[in-house]
Formats: sequence, structure tokens, C-alpha cells
Amino acid sequence: MHDDHSLVEARLKRVLEERVRPAVYPESIPLDVAIWTAPGEPVPVDEGLAAPTEPIAIGTPWGAPWGTSWFTVAGTVPQEWAGRTVEAILDIGFNEATPGFQCEGLVYRPDGSPVKGLNPRNQWVRVGAPAAGGEQVLLHIEAASNPVLQGANPFEPTHLGDKETAGSDPHYVLARMDLAVFDETVWNLIQDLEVLGELMVELPLEGARRWEILRAVSRALDVIDLQDVNGTAAAAREQIAEVLATPAPATAHRISAVGHAHIDSAWLWPLRETVRKVARTTANMTALIEDEPEFVFAMSQAQQFAWIKEHRPEVYARVKKAVAEGRFVPAGGMWVESDTNMPGSEAMARQFVHGKRFFLDEFGIENDEAWLPDTFGFAAGLPQIIKAAGSKWLLTQKISWSKINKFPHHTFRWEGIDGTRIFTHFPPVDSYNCAMEGKQIAHAARNFKEKGVARNSLAPTGFGDGGGGTTREMVAKAARMRSLEGSATVRWESPAEFFTKAEAEYPNPPVWVGELYLELHRATLTSQARTKQGNRRSEHLLREAELWAATAAVRTGAPYPYEQLDRIWKTVLLHQFHDILPGSSIAWVHREAEKTYAAVAEELTGLIDTAQRALAGDAASTSTVLFNSAPHARGGVAAGGAGPASAGDAVRPVPREGGGFVLDNGLLKVEIDGRGLVVSAYDIEAGREAVAPGQAANLLQIHPDFPNQWDAWDVDEFYRNTVTDLTGVDELTATDEGVTVVRGFGKSKVTQLLSLAQDAKRLDIATEVDWHETEKFLKAAFPLDLHADRYASETQFGHVYRATHTNTSWEAAKFEACNHRFVHLAEPGWGVALVNDSTYGHDVTRAVRDADAGTTTTVRASLLRAPRYPDPQTDQGVHRFRHALAPGASIGDAVREGYRINLPERRVAGDGEVAPLVTVDNDDVVVSAVKLADDESGDLVVRLYESAGGRAKVRVAVGVEVGGLAVTDLLERPLADVARPQLTDGAVSLALRPFELVTLRLTRV
Repeated sequence: MHDDHSLVEARLKRVLEERVRPAVYPESIPLDVAIWTAPGEPVPVDEGLAAPTEPIAIGTPWGAPWGTSWFTVAGTVPQEWAGRTVEAILDIGFNEATPGFQCEGLVYRPDGSPVKGLNPRNQWVRVGAPAAGGEQVLLHIEAASNPVLQGANPFEPTHLGDKETAGSDPHYVLARMDLAVFDETVWNLIQDLEVLGELMVELPLEGARRWEILRAVSRALDVIDLQDVNGTAAAAREQIAEVLATPAPATAHRISAVGHAHIDSAWLWPLRETVRKVARTTANMTALIEDEPEFVFAMSQAQQFAWIKEHRPEVYARVKKAVAEGRFVPAGGMWVESDTNMPGSEAMARQFVHGKRFFLDEFGIENDEAWLPDTFGFAAGLPQIIKAAGSKWLLTQKISWSKINKFPHHTFRWEGIDGTRIFTHFPPVDSYNCAMEGKQIAHAARNFKEKGVARNSLAPTGFGDGGGGTTREMVAKAARMRSLEGSATVRWESPAEFFTKAEAEYPNPPVWVGELYLELHRATLTSQARTKQGNRRSEHLLREAELWAATAAVRTGAPYPYEQLDRIWKTVLLHQFHDILPGSSIAWVHREAEKTYAAVAEELTGLIDTAQRALAGDAASTSTVLFNSAPHARGGVAAGGAGPASAGDAVRPVPREGGGFVLDNGLLKVEIDGRGLVVSAYDIEAGREAVAPGQAANLLQIHPDFPNQWDAWDVDEFYRNTVTDLTGVDELTATDEGVTVVRGFGKSKVTQLLSLAQDAKRLDIATEVDWHETEKFLKAAFPLDLHADRYASETQFGHVYRATHTNTSWEAAKFEACNHRFVHLAEPGWGVALVNDSTYGHDVTRAVRDADAGTTTTVRASLLRAPRYPDPQTDQGVHRFRHALAPGASIGDAVREGYRINLPERRVAGDGEVAPLVTVDNDDVVVSAVKLADDESGDLVVRLYESAGGRAKVRVAVGVEVGGLAVTDLLERPLADVARPQLTDGAVSLALRPFELVTLRLTRV
């Protein structure tokens, strides 16, 4: 037989598109349409329903960027349609190619009850099945004219990303508003032909199954009368029924489909629009659940549930009903799908605390899985946090985006820095927006790396990013693939059902140790510096507020601000979402974030001030009390305590021979040359120079920065090929505070103050940059005279080691990486730390010097970028950073200095001394939180961790009378499988593993 497969496949494509699809709605009549446009921000539903409207014709432009219009559509079902299925087709101007990234709508009945959402792949509303002749139809559509920000050139700079710059020209044209007869037989024929057509092109040409399908499809096409598709659709379906009924073999790959609508809590839309996206999507999904008895939908992010509870209670009621039925599954147990690289230890823990608690309180559901399909890499401290929250599984697919190395597993155990292992699954479908297309299902089966030892994978199914969710077409295609020869089998299941099966069939999977580094989106560690600084500052202000509020409550009986702290934590956690904190959202999002962080800082500072005034004693005293929020003693004041403040003047600079200045406090001698660069940082006690010979530290360097795509997200390795050292100096002056250096470059200016405290072995560097560059990358370089094959970067509850070399492609790919408060490099017995107060990105390289064969290891802190998409004004303006270089530092010193620079001393007028609520006798054990229990019982909660990476014995002394003690999970629930430690003489002794975190709950008498 001649090979005619290409002919049949091309025929199928054309017949489907040009004849069969149009026949789904064989008869239609126009609806009457009227419009009201809200003058500003979105209005409540009852106001939109009651607003005066005016007629609007099909073909009329509407919708200014970020506007809201309320359409009213009305009509009557013709008598001759009685008994048939009738739908309203509501196309407000969609482009079917980009659901979630354009205009959207939510349909309401006249009484304000929601019907379903509208998007480019979901334009229909069922009127009747069967419909009644003469039935009146009246629907209202809350339509959002969100502008398209990813056009033909997806990374072209645009001012549409902020309502203040987007203009007012209409962006959409009203396309179709009809009542139509829905031919379910034709619709089912489309699903049949799509499933078979998509399957057969994935099968080998040499295999019989492909040809069986091809012949059946050919017969079906022969049966279809192209002038009477509706009259011949049933006969065409009969021709393909047999090949659709042929079951899959027992060895077929098994896919657990989970309805999904990954909704970015902000990205190419502002937070306020996400509230409505969630309402539209959940209205759609609850409607689909009612129509499809096997369908299961999962939604993560407790914040999104909280939004619809507050703003769309009528939609939330439907969600709660579906949750109770087990069909709508709250997933993930986190407040948002956060970034996991940059959030600090406590913040990462609180993502789970607040997420899991919301699901428990609202639905009585405890999540066992962490659900992070789109997060840009995973810090090595995360497994312990997941376990400490009471969860045991992790799902993501984002590592499949890596550009250099292909990850070797899809199902494995992920081991964190403390040794905790989490059963982890990467869906081999390589998408969180699976549409049940044949190529996706075939890819999942072919791509699955555990063949021969496991057979189960998961497919998050539905349109996402901008929401939308699963469609009835996806459900229909999944039903046809439940058992279909040549295809993986597909069943709707919850995440928990999938993980239970996957872990049971593969109890001993391979282990991946350390961070899950995404070889992409590295620049998200630097973009939008104000957002990152707001996050870091908020995290540490929250630590202070909890500590001093708890201390004031215990010591003075002051009220503890439970509600305020809960609300502020949720605000900070929201802004750790994986497109906000990483700096990859539109200008509107980051403009609002800056205002939000300022309000958070003001409110937390007020809480701190109130608590400290309550503790400081006589406010009229001429004395000053120093409050030490850090986890280490400072200035003679114990960690977490307060006492008399002592003066701490900076060293006065003296002139340097050959130009410049010298700072010398007897511990560290720093030489700053006539260019304002640090040419020596000499550890006097160790007799060791930190700066590499012939090099200069605190050297600002600027690179061109124009990645191949994803401007705010990516920095490509070729950026290093061109660099300019900023060595020109406009001013170099000595003051009582230190040495001031001013440099101009391009359209920008940088001012730095280099200072050395009397009793510290660290050089403090305060940097102010007035930044007006475009597509540039600014770094601060510190070339060190150190030979090290690895270095440490702080992460949650510890640190992670990375290579300084590029022996393999895995190491070479990490040319930009994340740190929290410090980076530490060391030879045996001596090291150097670079600490910071708000930067995250860095790189470390090494070279061997020709002159003396010594090794120069250079660490560079990433300061600023200037991408133009999606925010064309990214990071323009004034920024302030603080760093410190600490020669001779151990890991313990790096931890201490990192906390010091992020938790500055607070001095309050008074004569009091405040004993810490808790003290530890081992500096390697860090207290990360002191607070009152969230249940408002008055119990004291203390969280601590081993910070040096070794075993530690510690005595935790409690400075308050305690009647009981328990080790708890992060949600402050006692752990049943952990021996209760003994409280003896007001203290408890613990033995900690490397990087182990422990939460203690102390019942006060």
C-alpha cells in the first residue's frame, strides 16, 4: 500500500478547522448588548450590576488599559430551539493564542450570583440543556481590559505595565455576542478526532497502531458530508469508535491529571487584578466540577483563597462546597508560591505556617505536599522546612527549564543541608499548563526517566500563569485517554493520591543532595533592588517586633499585637511571591511594593518602639538603653536583652603614603589608595593580607547586560566578556566617620563611606548609587588572596557550599548564585566573609597569579541592573546598600556579622536593663525567633538552629518561670515522635545535628 499518511493528516487538519469546528454552533442569533465603563478602579458587584448602561454594537472598540467595563447581554431563546442545547457565545475581543494575558470576564446573573469566567478558550455560557422556547436570557459581564504585554516581540519595552503610564486608548473590539445552538455530537467528534490525530503523529510510522488510527480517521472523513456536518457527525464517530475503544496495555505509562490553573499572584498584572483572576478561574472550575463527575481540581496559595473569601464571597461559597466534596483540593500548604532562594529562614517557615493554618482553619485539610511548579530554583535549606511544617512531598517542574544540564531524575528524594530527605516529583510533561494534547502526553511518557522502576507521573492540567484553568475539552480528551492503546493512561486524581501511589511503587528512589539550581533566571537575584531591600528589612523588623513585643508582654504585661503581626507577616509573605521578590513583574507591582514595604516598616517600627519604651524604664533619664535584637552579644549586652549603651566611635582616617588614607584599629589595617580603592585589608592578629597582591577590593565594575530573552529574569554568561572598572574618583575625603569616595560614571553617581569601628575586625562599606543606566549590571568586586575550592553562602537555617571552579558543566552553570546575609571563603584556619544588608546575587571566580603562583579568589556582590522589560524604568533612582568585609572571619563570625549588619542597635532613653527571655551557651546555636504562640495562649515559642554545620550541644536557659515544655513543628504543635526534653533549673539541654532547627514551646506559669 502506498504511504499516504501525510495526505490524510493534512486532510484531517483542514476539515477540522474549516468545516467541523464551525458546525459546533449551527444556528445563532445576536444578543442585545449594553455597556457601562467604571471611571476608575473596579467596583463592587452590586454597583456594577446597577450602573446605567448604553448600547454597544459588535465591532466597537472598548477597554482602556487596566479598565473595567460591565456588559449587559439580553435575548430570547427562539421557540424553534426548544428542547435543544443552547449556549451564549460571549467574545469580548479575545485572541485565542494567549489565555490569561489579555481581556477577561466574569459572568453574573441579575441577582449577583456568579456563573463562570470568560477567557479566550472559554467563551461559552450554558443557557439551557434542553432550553425552553421563549426563555429570557439576561447576563452581566464584569470585563477587565488588561493590556497585552507579551506581543509579537515578547520582551519589547512597554509603558502599558502601569496604569499611570498606559494611556486611555481602547485596546479591544467587541467581537461576538450571540445565542447559539450547541451540537454536542459535533463537539464530541472534534474531541475524538483531536485525540486520535494528535496520538497518531506521535506513534512510529513502522507501527501498526498508527496505521489503524489513520485508516479509521480516513473513513470518518469520508463519511462527513462537508455541506451537512451536523447530519453526518454521528456516522463519522461510528467509524472511529473501535480505535478509541482499544485499551492501553498494562505496561503503559500512567498519568495522574490534576486540574490546575497556576495563577501568578502578580506578574504582568497588579495584585488587585489577581483577586479577580482567581474569582474568574474558581468560578469556572467549580462549574466544571458540577458538570464533570470525575474531574479533580487543585489550587495552591492560601492567599488566593483568602482573597476570594474577602472580595468574592459568592464565589468562595462554591469553592467551600467543592472542597468539602473532595473535588476542589487546596494544595501546597503555603501562603503563596514563593521564591525559595531569597526568603530568610523565618519567612520561609512562615510561608508554611500561615498557608497550612489557613487550610486547616477553613477546610480542616492538612497538606502533605509542597506545590511550587514555577519557582526559580530551590534552596538547600527547604527540605528541613517542609518536614518541620509537617509535610513530606514536593512538586515542581521548573528545573526542566534549565538551559545547560538536564536533570537526571523525575522522581527522587531531595536531601537538604541538614540531611532531611523529601520525596520529590518533577512532572515529565515539563509543563504546569498541560492541555491534554497528544504531543504533551507522548512527551511525558517518553521523557520519564524512571522507566523500568516506576510508571506514575503527574500532569497539572489547565491554562495558567494568568489563570483560566481546565476546560471541558481537556476533560473530554482525558476521558478518551483513560485507556487508549498507544497513549499513556490518564486519570483525574488529587496530588495526595498521586504521591501516595508514586511513593508506594518507588520506595527507594535516587537521592539528589543540595540545592536545586535553576540554570536560568539568575538575574532575579538582583532585579528591582528596592523590592529586595524591602523584603530583607521587613524580615528583620518582624524578628525585632516579635522579640520585643514578647519580652514586653512577659516582663511588663503589655498586650501582644497578635492581629497586627499576623497581618503584617501575610503582607510580607505575599510579596515573596516568585514574580514579586525576584523583580520580574510590571512597574505597577513594584511601585506598589515599595509603598507597601514603607508602610510595613513604619508599622513595625511603631510596635518595636512601643515595646522598647515599655521596657526601657524612666524615659526622662539621661541614660540610654541599648536593645540588642541580634542572636549574639553585642556592646556588652546579651542577645535578646537590653542594657546600658556604650560609645562606639569609628577610627579616624590618617593619610597614606602615596595618596589615600589608612584605617587602623589594632585589629585590622585597611589601606585605601588615591583612587578610593581598598588595596590592603591586613589582619594584624593573624599577620595575613586579605586583598590579593596587585589587586584592589571594593572595586565597582559595570557590564553591558542584554540577555537573549527574559530581560528582568536573565543574565547570560557572555555579559562577563565586557567589563569597565570604575576607578575614576571625583572626591576622596576623610571625616570623623571614615573615608568618603564619590565617583561619576555614565549618567550615574556613587558615593561610598568606608569606616572601621574601634573594636571590630571588619571594614564597613555604605554605598549610595544614583542609578540612571540602561541595560547595565553593576557589581562590587573583592579579589582575595585565598586558595579555596568551595565557598559558603548563607541560606535558610544554615549555609550551602558551592564550587569556586568550573570542572563540570553543573558548576560552570552557577555563574550567578544566591546568598542571604553572607558569603564566606576560607583556607584551613583563616577565612574572609562578605556580609550585606540587602543584596542576594553574587559570583565567585578564581585565578592563579603568574607572579607568585598564588590563587586569587574573587567574590563579587551584585548591586544593580537596568533591564527594560517588563518594567522599562527598572531600578532608576537612588539606592543604598551596606556591606562589610571581615578578614580572618570563621563561619561563626560570618553568621554573627551577617546578623549585625541586618539588625542595627537601637538606643532608647531610659535607665532599665532587660534580661533576655532566652539565652544559649553556644554561639553556633542561633535563636531565629522569640515570640508568643499564635493561638494566643500566652505560651512562649523559641526557634533555634545549629548554624556552623557541625554537631552542637547547647543549654537553653529560660528567663521566665515555665510550667511545661514541648518540641513542636513549625505550626507550634507538639511532635509526638520526639522525646520531650527535660527542663532542669530553668534550662533545657539539647544536642543538635548539623543545621538542625528546633522549635520549643514553653508554657508560662
